[in-house]
Amino acid sequence: MSVGEDDVVGFAHRMFDLARSGGSSLAGYVDAGVPVGLTDAAGNTLLMLAAYHGHAELVHALLRRGADANIANDRGQTPLAGAVFKGELDVVRALVAGGADPAAGTPSALAAAQLFERADLLAILRGDA
Repeated sequence: MSVGEDDVVGFAHRMFDLARSGGSSLAGYVDAGVPVGLTDAAGNTLLMLAAYHGHAELVHALLRRGADANIANDRGQTPLAGAVFKGELDVVRALVAGGADPAAGTPSALAAAQLFERADLLAILRGDA
């Protein structure tokens, strides 16, 4: 049985859905060979999708497996800026601990936290918390 392009695309979509939903099985797929840096058509990595949707445990798991916390999507947004935009405190902490640059991206996580007057997030981004 051969695997067609539709099968591969469908599988990739399932991986992105797992990232969005916080599916713990995604880490197992990465362990089995799914590229941790896999991106969708908009340049969103698995880490970006997990971060934006507030899945701190999955963010930790992807970072432990080598996900780059500073890869921006096609719009220049980083996982950290997405987590700040959504107000995901635990995800912000996980990304900062995983090496995310608060000044990276457009807008940066720092700019987003300032815009939304999130002193709690600014403290984490600046290393004060």
